[in-house]
Parts: sequence; C-alpha cells; structure tokens
Amino acid sequence: MFGLGSPELMVILVIAFLVFGGSKLPELGAGLGKGITAFKKGLSARENETPGLEEASSPENNHPPGRS
Repeated sequence: MFGLGSPELMVILVIAFLVFGGSKLPELGAGLGKGITAFKKGLSARENETPGLEEASSPENNHPPGRS
C-alpha cells in the first residue's frame, strides 16, 4: 500500500481507539465505508461520460469559435 505493514496499521488503530473511544469507531468506519462507496460510484459514472469528451477534444474540433 503506502509502505504500511501490519505493525504500523495496529499502531494507527490503537491511536484511533484512544482518540475516538470504542463507541465512536463503528460510526467512523461506517461513514468511511459510505464515503469510499460514493467515491467509487462517482468514478464509474465519470468513466461512462468520458467517450463524449474524447470526441470534443479531437483535433478537428479544437478551432476557436468564430474561425473555420
């Protein structure tokens, strides 16, 4: 991942537990999961729109308006 191994992840989880407490961690995890899901849906929607953008950026269509 980013050079994070099991020991580093455990330290991060312990610090998160100490900062947020045991009752807040499930809420934070659920919110993080929903955010990641929404981000992935946004990326897939963006990929579906990309073919129209490729046509608009072709060299034939790069003339400034008013010139032919």
